[in-house]
Amino acid sequence: MSIRLKNIAKTYGKAGRGVSRALEPLDLDIHEGELIGLLGPSGSGKTTLLRIIAGLEAADTMSDRPSSIHFGDRDVTHLHVRDRRIGFVFQHYALFMHMSVFDNVAFGLTALPRKQRPSSGEIRARVQRLLEMVQLESLANRYPAQLSGGQQQRVSLARALALRPDVLLLDEPFGALDAKVRQELRRWLRHLHDELNFTSVFVTHDQEEALELSDRVVVMSNGRIEQIDSPEVLYRSPANRFVFEFLGDVNRLEGHVHDGTLTCGDARLDVDLDEGSHELLLRPHEIKLDEHPTELAHLPVTITAIAPVGAEVRVELEADWLAEPWLATIRHADFERLRIKRGQRLYAIPRQWHQFPAANQRSIASETMS
Repeated sequence: MSIRLKNIAKTYGKAGRGVSRALEPLDLDIHEGELIGLLGPSGSGKTTLLRIIAGLEAADTMSDRPSSIHFGDRDVTHLHVRDRRIGFVFQHYALFMHMSVFDNVAFGLTALPRKQRPSSGEIRARVQRLLEMVQLESLANRYPAQLSGGQQQRVSLARALALRPDVLLLDEPFGALDAKVRQELRRWLRHLHDELNFTSVFVTHDQEEALELSDRVVVMSNGRIEQIDSPEVLYRSPANRFVFEFLGDVNRLEGHVHDGTLTCGDARLDVDLDEGSHELLLRPHEIKLDEHPTELAHLPVTITAIAPVGAEVRVELEADWLAEPWLATIRHADFERLRIKRGQRLYAIPRQWHQFPAANQRSIASETMS
């Protein structure tokens, strides 16, 4: 089921009493079967947008630019939430603590009007199938208090799917779980989504979660959509500085360019930029460390912290010419080759840098250095 949003805006408050704009007028098309992540910091409008899609809140009424929400060919703009055929998964599960796992999943089906309600045998078969899909069939008779957080969230998801919704909406579904459980549930949800091929939209402020789980990511800030793209395109080709900085750690290099060389204290870097002051941005993985400078880069740094994380080593760098520490991520092989330790003096060699002039905030320069 596709989702099409047109001129969706939202303000809170009244004129004269203080008005807060949660969403600027925006359009968004979600394709059938897509898993879309709404990503942004607190206050960016992502949860408000999700609740408007669900029908839990209404978009502003604008006479000159009417808003609309379509699920496929069906106009649901003015439909009540109960008539939109959506499934909603909350961050804090919202399970009925006095009901068993089975009864929680079956609740939406048993509460349907008699004419729409499946037979008791069909309800039992559907719930049993859902419990198998969420890998909880052996816990059907337990109560929520007897489950882990991850198990409770899977019950919540099974309950949302029981009514066979046209659209599944999830509001920070893994936010209350620890890091390892979140990672396991992300993989599990992605697999379930691919198996059932439903259209779903989820809210998160976790960049890793959005990039790992989504077919496309909608990056939001201050009630606006900054960029909509696949995770790969989003990371490699950010539309503006906000997207670049929000999607990961950033190192900053400020200096003055003269005759093709940017200087900052003892640091020098050959660049193809106009004369004057410039600020360059670099990702941690775009920095190589070596015992010697190169003809293009002379950036002396000191190792101040080391943190092995999975397949890479995160190294914190400081220097007199840096306003704030840098972070570099290197391979274990390079870490061992350089015998890196705290206090060691090395040289940072940028593989690539980015620049986003304040005038238009869009990237205009990128260098690859040998």
